[in-house]
Amino acid sequence: MIGVISYGFYIPKYRIKTEVIANVWGKNPEDVKKSLMIEEKAVSGIDEDSLTMAFESAFSALSTVAVDRNKIKVVLFGSETHPYAVNPASTILAEFLGIEKNYLAYDTEFACKAATGALISAQALIKSGYSDYALITGSDKGMGKTHDVLEYTAASGSVSLLLGKDDLILEILDFESFSSDTPDFWRREGIRYPSHGGRFTGKPSYFYHIKESARSLFKKTGLLPKDFSFAVFHMPNGKFPVQVAKSLGFLPAQIKDSLTVNYLGNSYTASALMGLMAVLEKAKPDDLIFLCSYGSGAGSDSFALKVTKNILKKRKEFTKIIKDKKNIDYPTYLKFMEMI
Repeated sequence: MIGVISYGFYIPKYRIKTEVIANVWGKNPEDVKKSLMIEEKAVSGIDEDSLTMAFESAFSALSTVAVDRNKIKVVLFGSETHPYAVNPASTILAEFLGIEKNYLAYDTEFACKAATGALISAQALIKSGYSDYALITGSDKGMGKTHDVLEYTAASGSVSLLLGKDDLILEILDFESFSSDTPDFWRREGIRYPSHGGRFTGKPSYFYHIKESARSLFKKTGLLPKDFSFAVFHMPNGKFPVQVAKSLGFLPAQIKDSLTVNYLGNSYTASALMGLMAVLEKAKPDDLIFLCSYGSGAGSDSFALKVTKNILKKRKEFTKIIKDKKNIDYPTYLKFMEMI
């Protein structure tokens, strides 16, 4: 069995409240919060980017296991906000983690499912015998144009997973993917801010692809929503994951612990994985977890995961870390996003 043997996450301490942004643009804060179901979002500092955050989460993942780093022959970095257009972030990450020359590294990009796509590739490379371990990271410094809905949701954060075959925390029981050419969200080369199709990002994009990948997984495994203790979805806002969970047959109790978007925003490639981090703080041995990502363009990856007894000795605090925060004003936010 192949799965996760250790994990790490990084959340910037800075937050900006939804009402602060709304007040700048003359919007009713309560209407905005009700529409998006987001109270505040995590904001990376001016000296942080997707790579520095990736290092923090990856270092955390590696620091709690006695693994020979020379046996990590796969390092994959998923992001929408790579620091370089041409130059891999994965090799820089490996260098600073002390992983030596004989490894496969590449950056992945598929909007917000770049990291789960990397997860599928990494487990296949372990299964093939190419490597004993693989490190995957989802990390983003998300931003949107001012006075755009993305300004309220696009957030920052990073999650790293170390995969292997022994001493698993999470077993990957199975997975399914569904993809199509549905350009609901995009950013052309040289353009700083992403564009989106407004309402088009919902029914024909997010909801359609998630339902298809989820239903394919249920059919393949014979598992049903009621069999899972927890469900985690990609979270572009607070409403979408709740609505799609309900449409698939999940109960509110199964999804409530994963909704990090309400207080951290949408950290793009780290979004669904960040929900998983919150769930692992409460999960018990033998619990089944449904994990489903979504990436614009468009595609969805669904996973059936099983928690092992090793979670009891490798669990990491999530709630305590997210409470270590500092709220900032709008000019400071613009400075950290390098808009001014």
